[in-house]
Amino acid sequence: MTAAALWSLLGSSSLVIGGLIAIRWDLAPRTIGLIMGFGAGVLIASLSVDLAVDAFERTNGLVTGLGLLTGGAVFYGGDLLLDRYGADKRKSSSGEQADGNPLAIVLGTILDGIPESAAIGVALIEGEQMGVAFVLAVFISNLPESLSASSGLRRAGYSQRWILGLWILVNVVCAFASLLAFGLLDDSHQNAIAFTLAFASGAILAMLADTMMPEAFEHAGRMVALVTVVGFTLGFVLTEQQAESEGDAGAKAGSAVVAGLERGRPVLPG
Repeated sequence: MTAAALWSLLGSSSLVIGGLIAIRWDLAPRTIGLIMGFGAGVLIASLSVDLAVDAFERTNGLVTGLGLLTGGAVFYGGDLLLDRYGADKRKSSSGEQADGNPLAIVLGTILDGIPESAAIGVALIEGEQMGVAFVLAVFISNLPESLSASSGLRRAGYSQRWILGLWILVNVVCAFASLLAFGLLDDSHQNAIAFTLAFASGAILAMLADTMMPEAFEHAGRMVALVTVVGFTLGFVLTEQQAESEGDAGAKAGSAVVAGLERGRPVLPG
């Protein structure tokens, strides 16, 4: 269970890093927008290959499809509710958070981070090594999110302590979400695991389309299209390379077992 929390903390630690950078330096909105587009591309590739495909391979298209649609719908409903209380501009870098409700901003920010953290916890249920590409995607996508939101919060008059406290709180909640997902499920419930992975994919995709990508395009314009493709390419290549290396390791372990059986000495893969 500790691994689930640690991987989640690693992925979301860039929220605090982004907050510190935004407090120390005043980055140009265009720069933030380009980084957001790149991070969105990496995350789209990883949720497609790491989460949605994994969910489909565990069960069937019906469970995966229901998970994707349910995750998107739940995020949309929660986001719509919080937006009515002033969380709709929580990622703005121009200070529009000044008109929002602080509690709604906090809850909206937590809502953005829970799906990816839950996915990390679920992926570790069977003792599998967490995909480096997915954690890297979470880390990269969280950095511009924090940069943009922290810049806006600072312009809106929020104190440095309040901003850093927000990201630390989100880190803790994300780690708890990962622990909860890890603790509630086990490897005997493949349909439940698949549904949860697909649910997280749908929720993350809805978050990207609703908040992150529009904010990126607003500040960086058409160039966002290109950097998003670059991010997607990086995420896809990293994910596929890791899958290939894991497959090679599994094949070598299987060969060792077969060779041991042929010699009359079963060999357990280590």
